[in-house]
Amino acid sequence: MDSSAIDELHTIADFVRWAASRFNEAHLYFGHGTDNAVDEAVALVLQTLHLGQELPPLLWQGRLTYREKTQLLNQLQLRLEKRIPVPYLTQQAWFAQLPFYVDQRVLIPRSPIAELIEARYAPWLEIEQVNRVLDLCCGSGCIGIATAIKSFPEAEVDLVDISPDALAVAQKNIDEYQLNDKVHIVQSDLFTELAGIHYDLIVTNPPYVDAQALEEMPEEYHHEPVLGLAAGEDGLSFAHQILAQAKRHLTPHGILVVEVGASAPALIAAYPDLPFLWLEFARGGEGVFLLTYDQLPD
Repeated sequence: MDSSAIDELHTIADFVRWAASRFNEAHLYFGHGTDNAVDEAVALVLQTLHLGQELPPLLWQGRLTYREKTQLLNQLQLRLEKRIPVPYLTQQAWFAQLPFYVDQRVLIPRSPIAELIEARYAPWLEIEQVNRVLDLCCGSGCIGIATAIKSFPEAEVDLVDISPDALAVAQKNIDEYQLNDKVHIVQSDLFTELAGIHYDLIVTNPPYVDAQALEEMPEEYHHEPVLGLAAGEDGLSFAHQILAQAKRHLTPHGILVVEVGASAPALIAAYPDLPFLWLEFARGGEGVFLLTYDQLPD
């Protein structure tokens, strides 16, 4: 890190411009909330300074204290030299327009399912139909919590994960949003601990990265827990189990929403007779399918 930076950089704008240049120079990979060096720099600087997502124009020329400069330079050094994604450095990620606590015990939220949540899962569900929701392989709990807040505020929501570390993060987010009365964590290997429970909505972003893709991922992704990414040689080890078991946990009017990302072609080849509905997203993203109760295999 350039030792002169602390003396030559003074304002928020200075640090954003300087950081963006260094990010481009280092050929960083952007895929955890931003897709370019400038947005990455803005996210890191503003979140480190506790200034939210958007800054009034007047503050861009605000001068920083020595302590703030030091803190920013430390964060920038970690991003550049260790390739740690910004949300892990700031312990905050935005999902469905809501902030969530994250650390390296969970994947960084980035699912296109956020758009479905904001649309209240329309037109496939009506708000009065949904009494119980399952967020399977919940990680930070962002999908289930956002669904509870934005889609079905009267529903009970179960956040399920096999990892006690992930569930600790999910509980922290439940506490932050004061949702303990209706959002609950369950440690379970997929549906193992959910015998006899039925849901009007099962939504899941399970591990779906195949072995080759996992090996070839940029360095930034190797800071995330392998448990949340790896899904066997073809990326479908979890999808197979979910499809085999989901129907027995859905109500007759319920739906299953599953993200399988780049493993979608392999899934289609494996189940040529299943009528997958592949959802489209205005903000980008792919590999999310929807099936109704009647469409699922028995």
